[in-house]
Amino acid sequence: QVQLVESGGGLVQAGGSLRLSCTASGRAFSDYDLGWFRQAPETGRYFVAAISSWNGSNKKYADSVKGRFTIFRDNAKNTVYLQMNSLKPEDTAAYFCAAGPRGTYYSGNYASWGQGTQVTVAS
Repeated sequence: QVQLVESGGGLVQAGGSLRLSCTASGRAFSDYDLGWFRQAPETGRYFVAAISSWNGSNKKYADSVKGRFTIFRDNAKNTVYLQMNSLKPEDTAAYFCAAGPRGTYYSGNYASWGQGTQVTVAS
């Protein structure tokens, strides 16, 4: 499976922005569907955003972040990003990226996961 490493988390004030990055190992990055999930203390891991493989023309978002977050990818850098704008305290969580082969975008059955990066939004 592909190795994923997230970065870019930190502390931000409500209304602010952060850009998370997830860099993958391997030479076939463009073949992967990719997603972002988040997990707050004592909660499960919930879907945030997903992007399809290749040029990433297909994207979807959780209702809670739609209009505020944007997922995009740079295949040349083996990186998928999550641009988070208008952050709210309820966005506070550990954010994880995930990858899977083509079709994962639709199935949600991600095979590979990163270690997570913490995002804390202060009011």
